[in-house]
Amino acid sequence: MAKRKNKIYLLTMILLCLLGVLFASYKLLYWTSSDVENSNIKKEIEEEIVIEESNETNETTYEIDFKELKKKNKDTVAYLKVNNTKIDYVVVKGKDNDYYLHHNFKKQSNVAGWVFADYHNKYDGADRNLVIYGHNMRNGSMFGTLKKILKKDWYKNTDNHIVTLITEDGLHKYQVFSVYSIPVESYYINTQFKNNKEFYKFLKKINSRSIYNFKVDLKETDKILTLSTCTANSTKRVVLHAKLIEE
Repeated sequence: MAKRKNKIYLLTMILLCLLGVLFASYKLLYWTSSDVENSNIKKEIEEEIVIEESNETNETTYEIDFKELKKKNKDTVAYLKVNNTKIDYVVVKGKDNDYYLHHNFKKQSNVAGWVFADYHNKYDGADRNLVIYGHNMRNGSMFGTLKKILKKDWYKNTDNHIVTLITEDGLHKYQVFSVYSIPVESYYINTQFKNNKEFYKFLKKINSRSIYNFKVDLKETDKILTLSTCTANSTKRVVLHAKLIEE
């Protein structure tokens, strides 16, 4: 009787192990196919993006065909570039902050989602805090390389202190003033403020969190850009804040 129980137990454990392997294999295949799918989409939409760098003037020019991009996805609102990361994506904005966590640029179900703007933002030039999200993908896609902002070789390199955001209104440059990691909260993604005084209090708070002093002067009339992603275990957020300096 004892031998029979041992055999049943052994067979059960073997079956559970096999199921575990099958599930892990399916999950890996799903993630891989999602990545390939998004990689192909990124290459496709890059046909509407022309980036030229001049060695003489050390300047970069951008030409974004928003008309064509909106034909592919009417939710397109911007193009985002963060120096010395793999973040150079067309940004979309859904009707909520959930849809593009699970859907790509072509609105196909996808575990990697897409880089997307907070649905509270209007992109009409009046937003005080533009917030953009992306998954922290292990392969570095989406916002998988945003965590580089927490490393000294990134935040001490002044070339990385300018973030480029291009909308239909034109090119906007933002100067980084705060980078940090924080437990999950909603304070830093606030997009609505009663008045300048409340907004300035907000600026001072998020600036004080920075792991590095960028020595950027902040004013109550500033407009800022916030980038956010989760850490690998989803218990914290990696955050970058930058203020608008050119438009």
